[in-house]
Amino acid sequence: MLVPALLLAHIIVVGYWLGAELVINSTYRYVAFSAGSAFTERDRLMDHVMDVDQHVRYALVLQAGLGTALLALLGYAPGGTATAWAAAGGAAAWLALVEATHRLRRRPAGQRLAGIDRALRYLAIVALAGVALATTWGGASLPRWLAWKFALLALVVACGLGIRYALMAFFAAWQNLATAGSTPHTEQRVRATCIRATAILVLLWTGIAGVVALSLFKPA
Repeated sequence: MLVPALLLAHIIVVGYWLGAELVINSTYRYVAFSAGSAFTERDRLMDHVMDVDQHVRYALVLQAGLGTALLALLGYAPGGTATAWAAAGGAAAWLALVEATHRLRRRPAGQRLAGIDRALRYLAIVALAGVALATTWGGASLPRWLAWKFALLALVVACGLGIRYALMAFFAAWQNLATAGSTPHTEQRVRATCIRATAILVLLWTGIAGVVALSLFKPA
């Protein structure tokens, strides 16, 4: 019963992830392209965007934990139940880090925690890409479809990081908007970062669609 329950949770989290991304991007674009609106209202909506963004971060961590547990329980990774429990513990710790990072985001401690979180995501990219390459070159005995799934997941995590960096550029422009007021140049910077983040998001969605297709059809 455990494996079917985890598989169901795995599917539900994908929907949760995509839904959160849609809400975030829709509100983000509204804020970025609403130069005529009062800054206080736009700023309030951006706070909402960052609150909803937490759900995307949760989804990634949940998928990492669920995916690792399923790999172990289905025999694709060593350790069986012990590895599955370790994955659950690691995911719980990472979720706590994500939550603390959000709550402390306006303090120096929050910036340090954000750096740790990004480092974990870089490690995830390296691990996923490494397993995919090892399978392709015959160094790991995994099905080819699973190797491609790992490669696409590495792309998805990398896209998430790309969006984070686009948001950093956005908030630099946003700070100028808050202190100096709206100018054509600053508004153009705000819109440009939104367009860049949206382009990366489309690539992320494409990667998730590929992951889902590979999971469903498991091509040889």
